Amino acid sequence: AEPRASTAPLSAAVAASAAAAGREAGGGRRRRKMAAAAAAALRAWFWNERFWLPHNVTWADLAGEPGPPGSGLQYPRAGHVLSAFPLALGIFAVRLLFERFIAKPCAINLGIQDSGPHRAQPNAILEKVFTSITKSPDGKRLEGLSKQLDWDVRKIQRWFRHRRNQDKPTTLTKFCESMWRFTFYLSIFFYGLRFLWTAPWFWDTRQCWYNYPFQPLTSRLYYYYILELAFYWSLMFSQFTDIKRKDFLIMFVHHLATIGLITFSYMNNMVRVGTLVLCLHDASDFLLEAAKLANYAKYQRLCDAFFMLFGVVFIVTRLGIYPFWILNTTLFESWELIGPYPSWWLFNGLLITLQILHIIWSYLIIRTAYKALVRGKVSKDDRSDVESSSEEEDVTSNSTKGVFSTSSNGSNRINGHVASGQWTEEE
Repeated sequence: AEPRASTAPLSAAVAASAAAAGREAGGGRRRRKMAAAAAAALRAWFWNERFWLPHNVTWADLAGEPGPPGSGLQYPRAGHVLSAFPLALGIFAVRLLFERFIAKPCAINLGIQDSGPHRAQPNAILEKVFTSITKSPDGKRLEGLSKQLDWDVRKIQRWFRHRRNQDKPTTLTKFCESMWRFTFYLSIFFYGLRFLWTAPWFWDTRQCWYNYPFQPLTSRLYYYYILELAFYWSLMFSQFTDIKRKDFLIMFVHHLATIGLITFSYMNNMVRVGTLVLCLHDASDFLLEAAKLANYAKYQRLCDAFFMLFGVVFIVTRLGIYPFWILNTTLFESWELIGPYPSWWLFNGLLITLQILHIIWSYLIIRTAYKALVRGKVSKDDRSDVESSSEEEDVTSNSTKGVFSTSSNGSNRINGHVASGQWTEEE
């Protein structure tokens, strides 16, 4: 009787523990169901057909085949954009190999040395201030350091300039980065131009909207669009290792916006007009990178010539062709043929915003070109990744070298970007 009595509390404890475990498992299942329901509701809200697609069109309609069974024809699908990720990693790997085995030997043959800016002389006190307190001391701190070290204030300022420049990338590094961008931009521009040359909507933009969105996706169109998307994803990977400039955060947001626009325009099958926007923005990018390459190789006249050509092409494409060709078809021809719907307003709003940016950037380019003509050389860009060593060296230096801001493809194709600011002098 005693053993049976002693096991009764134990049995009750086991039963209570099992009940608690059951309640916890039931609570976990309920939480998972709630999370799944919330995710489904969010997905249904975000991909609302009445927002993304014209009236009476559903996602199921675009999941079908536009041609007879076995024809291989299809519409753009959400799963297609996933292929951009492995392709982006491949592009990034090709870039590393290109910079090491092609760009670097070219730079060395042009006499570009793998040497950084002038190094600051060792000084434990200033080094401690630089690493622990500030990289740009104010006047009060400079006076204190001057008394402590018995140095002239200007000499301390020069030391901090040199120390800041020590961490900047070398000209060789910048040359290799620009050569990669130049090669890719040039290649993708001519690939897109060759593809679009035979596309009917290149010559008649109304073809972008006939029977929209039921327009079959060709293999060449797919490769062009996904390659552009993969390139921007590769920029997302590489911007953390690329040369850091003052607009790093802006460019980070910029790349995200570009990826979003390319992705969404692909999913709702606005790819025809999207290819026109992409190719148009590609037209000037490689010229800017060519000017940067000439600058790093110290071919100043060639550098200025490329920049002037870049400015002309940029202004013609962004202030001429873009508003009278692209915006005309997205605003007026599409309104006539398919009518507006919610995402139509979104995309056109972004394209109009882009045109405003085109005007601002064109003004900056014209101002820079004017200064170059007046001074006989390219002037400054406030996005420089290397500072001038000192005021004295700025005055006495006989060689002025332009540093170019990020190209329009460090930019947004559907929301493009070009040099912001003026040119800069580099040590």
